[in-house]
Formats: sequence, structure tokens, C-alpha cells
Amino acid sequence: MDNLDYGIIGNCRSAALISKKGAIEWCCLPEFDSSSVFAKILDEKIGGSFDILVDESFSITQDYIENTTILVTKFSNGIDTFEVHDFMPRYYKPNGDYQSPPEIIRYFKHISGKPTFKVNYNPKLEYAKGKTEMYVKDHFIVSLTYGEKFDTLFLYTNFDKQKVVNGGEIELTADGYFLLGYNEKVFETTVDSIFLEHQRTKVYWLNWMDRTPTYKLYQKQIARSAMTLKLLTYDKTGAVLAAATTSLPETIGEVRNWDYRFCWIRDASMVIKVVSKLGHKNIAKRYLKFIIDLIPDKDEKLQIMYGINKEKKLTEFSLDHLSGYKNSSPVRVGNAAYKQKQNDIYGILMDVIHQQFVNFSMDIENTEELWTITKGIVWVVNKHWREADKGIWEFRAEDRHFTFSKVLCWVAVDKAIKVAKLLNKTNKIMKWKLIESEIREDIMQNAWNNDVKAFTQSYGSSDLDASVLLMEPYGFIDARDPKYVSTVNAIERELSNDGLLYRYKNKDDFGLPSSSFTICTFWFINSLYKIGEVQKAKKLFDKLLSYSNHLGLFSEDIDFKTKRLLGNFPQAYSHLALIETAINLSNITEQERVMDTILK
Repeated sequence: MDNLDYGIIGNCRSAALISKKGAIEWCCLPEFDSSSVFAKILDEKIGGSFDILVDESFSITQDYIENTTILVTKFSNGIDTFEVHDFMPRYYKPNGDYQSPPEIIRYFKHISGKPTFKVNYNPKLEYAKGKTEMYVKDHFIVSLTYGEKFDTLFLYTNFDKQKVVNGGEIELTADGYFLLGYNEKVFETTVDSIFLEHQRTKVYWLNWMDRTPTYKLYQKQIARSAMTLKLLTYDKTGAVLAAATTSLPETIGEVRNWDYRFCWIRDASMVIKVVSKLGHKNIAKRYLKFIIDLIPDKDEKLQIMYGINKEKKLTEFSLDHLSGYKNSSPVRVGNAAYKQKQNDIYGILMDVIHQQFVNFSMDIENTEELWTITKGIVWVVNKHWREADKGIWEFRAEDRHFTFSKVLCWVAVDKAIKVAKLLNKTNKIMKWKLIESEIREDIMQNAWNNDVKAFTQSYGSSDLDASVLLMEPYGFIDARDPKYVSTVNAIERELSNDGLLYRYKNKDDFGLPSSSFTICTFWFINSLYKIGEVQKAKKLFDKLLSYSNHLGLFSEDIDFKTKRLLGNFPQAYSHLALIETAINLSNITEQERVMDTILK
């Protein structure tokens, strides 16, 4: 069975996906949302890739260097062995800035014998729209394309360049390298300079992980997820991407294909909340600056998403010349959802702002701007919370009064009151408490369905929705409240399928979903833990972890039947929820752990 068996490498400027056989099959340069230079994942025939080919006597294994994002693919036939260390350079320069060039390094480490391999170097620039030509020069191999847009790509290596271009056999007797760069190098590259880039990048990630707490349980999974979230942050502006890819489908052969290389306020804010909990406050500060820069006018409404360079218009179009992942077309660039109205984003953003004041109250920058945004959020929420919207799942048809959106409007005001208290802005508190009470009463009256014995997807509906599980984590309701416990139980009965959750079961714009939205299963496991079903939560969590790929990475969705990973990859949503759940389960008491052992 095919799966998303890829590792991700990156440097907070761009990223690449590398298959378990060591082939680069997705990469956009110079930035995350640039056009692709390799896109085999979206079209096996014309997308382009960078393969390392060995004969069938070789076995191939793959893992990351522990606590780094350097991906090691090992090729061995028992006598002849070599490793390929793939990474994108990232480290501190003497002036304190980051060195994060738009380039990939493939460091070949000779281990034993005289292994031979061939290279299929086949870049296809600009989403493979036109012809990509390749020329061997004295110091590099250059690839270029004309047509709609001119673009170039440079490959440096100490291997025979003609053999590289022609797919000739290369014998490895000492360490070697490929450096794939968007820009022509000014200084000469050597094996020694490449090794130095490798070591500097390794030290950067080891230091980054050293500042991350360790946990009793699930430390390996938390660490890999934390580094993956870091890889999905864009240093230049502070934006956080939903995923590194576009158009990996939620279901094979269907049209639920979207471009996720953008910053959704909801996804990004949830990521920032989790990463802040892990102690990485610089990411949080950069993201808050990103938000401040996006709201220059006090009456400007927040979009649900933006481009990573703060673009506000994300026009969606299809690349019809690409067949799509496993022939699941269309392949989309841009995302029309940027026009949608989703009222929940204000609560999620306000939650992050509040958290920053709590965690970093003595040294938080932009306090005045954040207080202005806080007042603006309450003003917008008070004006619009009674209106219907598209909801968290971005229904493209009718607007509804979604429970999750209403709860997050309540969260926005609740967190604003808490910020006002921290800043001693007492004149706002009483006025805002009236708004908070009104929203709470509206939700309790209209979101609860007495026949279903649960809070439902939207007002007047009997449909269940996994997003209402977040009513407890956001502080709207206590975990042991009978109505919350009843809701958790109802969602399990209706939305659970062999331990995996539907987002919802009512038909949407595209019919009934046939895959599980990964984050929903994490939410459900968390809710079980919160209502006291600890052993059940841990058992389901361990089962869910087994569905990750060989490197512990998750996409957006999991197929109910085959358990294959589907959707854009790796998915920030999935990994932030994994971290939250793992931390909760790592806090289980010794008595609960003993009970767990007995029940096994």
C-alpha cells in the first residue's frame, strides 16, 4: 500500500519532502509558497524528482539524526554501505542572524566497501509548466526554463557532472555531496565546506531541542512533532504554515484538494500556543508581530488566512497539466477560502494574546498594540457574534450558526477580560462581562440538543461535530459537567469509526467524508482523558500513533479502512494536537499507570 512515506527537511524558509528511498519528490524554491522545482508527488510522469538509484542487493533504511531535522537514508548490501544526509542549512551567523539559504544539501557519507549508485536528477521548474533545460558548466549544472516565467536552479557537486546528468554509474570511495541552490554560489563549495554546513545545522537543532522540555512519556513523538512545527514556521514574517504541500487529497480520486502553504489564523494560533508551552517564545513574538502588521486599521476585519509574506489576496487556480497525487485532480494553487467569514478566529487569536501576557508579561513587546487589538477584537465580536458563518470546516455553501464559532466568540471576550485584569484596565471589565454572559446564555440555550443529549454542530441541528469537544479546553465548560460528558459519549457513538473520528457525518459540499480528520481523533482522546477515562485514552492514543509514517509524521487525514495517510503533509494541526495529547497523558499519575498495567 502506498503511503505518505516522506521525511521533511527545511530551514524556516522553505522545505522539501524526501521519500523513504531517498528521492526528493517535492520542493519549492526559494520559499515555501514559490513554484515547485520537484513535484513528482503531484505527477509521477512530469513532476520532476532527484532520485538515488541502487541495485536490488541494497536495503534502504531511513531516520533522522536524533533531536535534529537532518534526514539520514542508509543504503547497504552488507559489504558496501553509504548514507545520504539530507538537510537545508540553518544556523546562527556571528551577527546573531540566521543563515537559511534557499538550498538543499545532500551529504554522501562513505561507510564501507565501494558502493555504486546512479542519480536521476530531473528538476522541472515552475510547476513543470514548460520545458526545463539543463547545461553542464565548469563549476555547476544549471537548469532553466523560459515560457510563462524565467527561472533557474543550480547544482554543485564533487561527483562527475556528466555522469550526474546522464545517469551514469558513480562509485563512492570517499565522502561526497550535492548542493542544490536557487542562487549561484559566490564562494567555492567543497566536501569540507559542506561538512561544516552539516555540523552547524546539526548544532542548531540540538540547541533548539535542548531548550524544549522533556516528558516522562512520548518524548520521542513530542520532540519530532515540535521540530516539525518549527519547520512549518516562516522566519521572515513570523507566519506559520498549515502544511508544506498543496493538493494532497483527503480521499484518493476525489476533489477535496487544497493548497495549504498559507497561514490560517486558527491553525497558526493553535501552533503558537503549543510551541509557547514548550518554551519557544521567539516564535510567539514573531507571530504576534505578523498579526500586528496585518491589522493597521482599528476597524479592519481579520481574514481567516493570509499569505506567508502577508498577502491578503490568495486567488485560487488549477494546474490542469498535472495529474495530481495518485491521479486525484485538480492541483490547486492559492485558496479561495481566504474570502470566507469565520467568527471563531477572534477567540483563537485572543487566546494566544492572553497566553503571551501570562507567560511573558514582564518582557512582552508591543503591549500597546496588543491592547488595541484586544479592544478591537471585542468590538468586532460584539458586533458580529450573532451572525452565521462558514464555521471551522469551511463549508463553501450556506452559512450557519455553528456552535464552535459561538463558543470561540465567547472565548474572545473571556480572554479579553483576563487581559484587561492583567493590565488593570478595570473600566472595560464590567462592560465586557455583560457581552460574555449574553453569548454564554445564547450557546447554552441553542447549542444543546435534548434529544441527542449533546451540544451539536449548529443551532437547531441534530448533527454532531468533533469541534465541540474543544468547549472544555477553551474553558467554556468543566470536563465533569454532565452535559460535556454526555457530549463526549454521543460523539464517540456517532463519529468514531474503529477509534478514528469523522469531523462530522452530515453531508457537506462534496458528500460524506471517507477519511478521518487526524486532529479530531486527538481531540477525542484528550476529552476522554479529561472526563477520567485515562486507560481508554492512552490505549487509543497508542493505536493512533501507530498510524504515523515510518518517521513519526502525520498528514491531515487517515483513511478509515486502510489507515493510509491522506491530505496535506506534514500537517501542523495534527502535530500540535499530538503534542497536547502526549503532554496530558505524560501527566498521568503513578496510580493511574499501575491501573493501566493491570488492565493490560
